[in-house]
Amino acid sequence: MAHTIAQSEAQAQPKMSTAGSQTATVAPLPTERFIPLTALALVDRLTVPSAWPNGDHQSARRFFRYLDFWRRQQHNRRLMSLLRAYEPFDPDSDLLITRQYTTDEKRRLQKRAVSEIKRTLERANYVALDPKSVEVILTKDSHYGLDLHVDMGVFEECLLYYRGASKKRDTRTNYRKFLRKEEFDVPIYRRLVLLFKLKPFAVRVKEVMAEKNISEKEATKIVTRMRGSLPTEVKEGNIYIKMFKNIPRNDLEMVFPNTRVRFRLLDKIKLGVTGGGAVGMGLVGTAGKLAAGGLTAANPVALLGAFAGLGGIAFRQGVNFMNQKQRYMVVMAQNLYFHAMADNRGVMIKLSECGADEDVKEEILLYSVLAKEPAKRSDLELIDAAIEKYLRTTFDIQVDFELPDALDRLIADGIVREDADGTLHTLPPLEAARHLDAKWDRFLDDLPDGATQEGLELDAEDFPHL
Repeated sequence: MAHTIAQSEAQAQPKMSTAGSQTATVAPLPTERFIPLTALALVDRLTVPSAWPNGDHQSARRFFRYLDFWRRQQHNRRLMSLLRAYEPFDPDSDLLITRQYTTDEKRRLQKRAVSEIKRTLERANYVALDPKSVEVILTKDSHYGLDLHVDMGVFEECLLYYRGASKKRDTRTNYRKFLRKEEFDVPIYRRLVLLFKLKPFAVRVKEVMAEKNISEKEATKIVTRMRGSLPTEVKEGNIYIKMFKNIPRNDLEMVFPNTRVRFRLLDKIKLGVTGGGAVGMGLVGTAGKLAAGGLTAANPVALLGAFAGLGGIAFRQGVNFMNQKQRYMVVMAQNLYFHAMADNRGVMIKLSECGADEDVKEEILLYSVLAKEPAKRSDLELIDAAIEKYLRTTFDIQVDFELPDALDRLIADGIVREDADGTLHTLPPLEAARHLDAKWDRFLDDLPDGATQEGLELDAEDFPHL
């Protein structure tokens, strides 16, 4: 490097350095790209007067404000395009259906909507989880004491993303310590997003036929029974998106629509012992009465009464079984109620806002380095390490900073220019603000006309009823 950032910025600003930038402590949880700060918190610290020795701190603050508005407008344009693609699959729409799509058009729109939602999640610095991973999904060490199961084969589309792997403190009763309360850590995902779409019924029937080597009639019965566990509102033609908060990592199964509650081993033993004991005692008592009194011939009414008593015992145990399962379902429903944040279009709007926030934070951090000292693309690794060290030192947070994407966005908007040899030139704050002002003036003029869209508008007599 030709020179480093001025000494007056040493405590307030990220700077490039070949020493000390690799001394980060190892975080107990996976390092994420998500920056858990507001953009305002960064702007306040990055625009202190001592950070801009030429008196450009006010201009820098104005540029960062312009950049915030500009980046949100870019995300909003993509959001509008995504919402149009999602419209045929929206389960919550209360609008009149005036447009008809062919099968091929719906397939293209589905592919576009899912890929754009995936891209939006990644722009918001969410991390993908593999829904088919047995280690991730089919866990039995449930925080809420539930044993859950999910059949992943029913989904045509399934995305599972999280952001903010963390822990929270909770309390539980320790029966080994005379019912004393104790605190413990619960691994959680602070944000969890699930997207799913069911496979068409006929497609799933064919898959079950091939998997189990059975007839179409038998496979149809199986699929019908499995679909019966889904809420009636879940339709195979819709795409569903759910956002949750603070989901325990061992209870991911509860966010799926086809979750089945199964009894834990302890509950099976308890029900088996109590139920088996009660029925056994009933059988012994009935057999004793039969042997002692000759009930079959002498007193048929007493015989019927003895068997009725035995049936009552069996019925009571069956009721206990169903009540236990109902308690499980209530626990799951109550916890999902407090974890749910948004559905469908609401999720996409939230993700778009989060994506814009993350972009702005990454860009103002990078700009604060590039605007004050010369750099080349070959220096990106040092810049990345310097920014991560700054965040760790200033805010005590561990972040895997995503530098290349932020640089590409600044280059695309003309804020940074790259020479053939990799040298990076950055507009000064005042000039950068004027540059974005001019781009904003041209924004509407550069919008595409949107004339080419899938679907065909229907006449009023062909409108389907809501």
